[in-house]
Amino acid sequence: MTSHSDLTNDVQATLDRLLGNLEKVIRGKRDSLELLLSCLAAKGHALLEDIPGTGKTTLAKTLAVSTGCLFQRVQFTPDLLPSDIVGSSIFNARDNTFTFNRGPVFANVLLADEINRASPRTQSALLEAMGEQQVTVDGKTYRLESPFLCIATQNPVEFHGTYPLPEAQLDRFMVQLSLGYVSEEEELRILAAQSSGHPLDTLAAVADAEAIIRIQQAVEGIQIEDTVTRYLLAVVTATRNHPAVRLGVSTRGSLQFARVVRAFALLQGRNYVVPEDVKRLSGPVLAHRLVLDTKAKYSGTEKLAVIEQIVGEVPVPR
Repeated sequence: MTSHSDLTNDVQATLDRLLGNLEKVIRGKRDSLELLLSCLAAKGHALLEDIPGTGKTTLAKTLAVSTGCLFQRVQFTPDLLPSDIVGSSIFNARDNTFTFNRGPVFANVLLADEINRASPRTQSALLEAMGEQQVTVDGKTYRLESPFLCIATQNPVEFHGTYPLPEAQLDRFMVQLSLGYVSEEEELRILAAQSSGHPLDTLAAVADAEAIIRIQQAVEGIQIEDTVTRYLLAVVTATRNHPAVRLGVSTRGSLQFARVVRAFALLQGRNYVVPEDVKRLSGPVLAHRLVLDTKAKYSGTEKLAVIEQIVGEVPVPR
């Protein structure tokens, strides 16, 4: 019989292997990698926003390879249709029946590449999948397999030919992160490492779907004390009362916040959440959910700056 401590050690070892695998390809971005793994462990979805060429797609591919899970990629374009994502029913004239052809959303890891290049109607095709892990086509509901992680990449909305994601879709992403440029030293190492090939080409899986599910189950056992929960909610509530914010963090956002800080604690080798976890993840989890008022938006106020101000003002429990 497997003990609780053995299960914990097994989960911790799997997380360490996954992080190590990711760092073989994505160099100098450990904080972002930990955030993405925490999102996976918390059953969330991640939005990668950055300028082109910084490794967004490569990161998604690396995670999919490392987990050994079924991977599908959709390149979002202006002419993409919702049926190109979820699938469609095809009429068979021979026996007068319809057969459902599954779309790429039926995967464990779905890469929605450059999601903001498609129309809002197509973007919304992912709402049910991300929120309820299912899709409905022609009145029939189809469940998606576990684990299910949607990683969407997007270029900044100022770039030509992009559509801002609607608030309802943004709220379904547990975290938003960016990679940015690496240091000059790290870029030298990248150039050397890829002089004879890409490290992703030789990367092997270090986990499987069952291992990921065990990690997600282990997150449920991570403790979060009442004082830490109240601190987390105080930060969330402050977003709703901030003068520069028209729409603060929703209850869905606070629930996802509580889940991902527990997952992050597990990744750090702890079975409990500390206030520093809340502070560290507040920006990636909360900033993209804010809707600034018109004056703040056009005066150059940054959402992340609002969150940083709030975190700096809300008393930290001792």
